[in-house]
Amino acid sequence: MPKISDKQREGRRQQILEAALACFAEDGFHQTGMADIVKRSGLSHGAVYLYFQSKDDLIEALADDRHRREAVLNSVAQGSGDPIEGLHALVRVYAQWLTDPAGEARRRVGIHGWAEALRNRRVRSSVVEGIDMPRALIVALVERGQHDGLIKRNLGAEAIARVLIAIFQGFVLQKCWGEDFDVAACMTAVDGVIDGLRTPKADVKRRTRTNDDLHS
Repeated sequence: MPKISDKQREGRRQQILEAALACFAEDGFHQTGMADIVKRSGLSHGAVYLYFQSKDDLIEALADDRHRREAVLNSVAQGSGDPIEGLHALVRVYAQWLTDPAGEARRRVGIHGWAEALRNRRVRSSVVEGIDMPRALIVALVERGQHDGLIKRNLGAEAIARVLIAIFQGFVLQKCWGEDFDVAACMTAVDGVIDGLRTPKADVKRRTRTNDDLHS
């Protein structure tokens, strides 16, 4: 058997993943068999099984690929010095992902993954890991904002993170259902929710004066 380069090996792996993504997006996990993915990939059974032994392997690999993509998106929010602006930046990048036609298959497979997580512990671990990443980022931004006196301290950072994540999960569902809604208007509404987290300016001024008195 002739040797192939690392570049060719990675190319074949991506070819298989793209075939699995297309099959899962069209028919879901249960209606898709390995034979369907092999046929869609254009490779032999042996070539496909050399990379992935089962559907679960493919599902997990697609989830890992999505996590890497989301890590790039989340890095945008981390680069902001203002934690509230960081939350707004996160809204913008996810809005772009939500409206990207090329991401439709990945959004559909993500929803299939949520359903599969109810019965498959391995898939559930992967799904939860994908949610933990943006959740931890939002928690860190909120806690930094609260420490700096910019975000209300009577609201739990964990609760805020889960609410924002739930909002976007709902948008993904509505988008995949084919509902016609104004994404830009919805993102403006989410921006309003985030701005509602701000500490009132009077409280910020009062806290600033108190800190100045302590250091005078």
